[in-house]
Amino acid sequence: MQKAPYKTKQQNLLFSYLQTMKGKHFTAEDVRLYFESKEIPIGIATIYRQLEKLVSEGKIQKYIIDEHSAACFEYSGENCMEKEIHFHLKCEKCGRLIHLECDELEKAGKHLQSEHGFILNPLRTVIYGICTDCAKKDRNYESR
Repeated sequence: MQKAPYKTKQQNLLFSYLQTMKGKHFTAEDVRLYFESKEIPIGIATIYRQLEKLVSEGKIQKYIIDEHSAACFEYSGENCMEKEIHFHLKCEKCGRLIHLECDELEKAGKHLQSEHGFILNPLRTVIYGICTDCAKKDRNYESR
């Protein structure tokens, strides 16, 4: 008989919170700040450890955007491995990460595979540019 995995109160609180974040991107620091605001003591090392465990179990996705940004996570249901194809847009001004589902980009991925023998990983594809809010603030980007 296989032993049930050990669950702590902190693990349960963390997983319950992540379930409320479905479809949103967050960092370990965002999670720490949330629990700090609720006066619930969960250390950052525990948060990182539990996030990595949930990644390995397929319950959350981990995105490493670039070497200058903290790892970003996303909870999208009990089995993230079966989720729909989507891409990410990263604003070079404010750092915002935007979740994007786009049929045209899916077509581009199919083109890359059939014409160039390259298989695109849409869950790890990030397109850099400027978001609408930042473009409105900076007239240099509006005219492009």
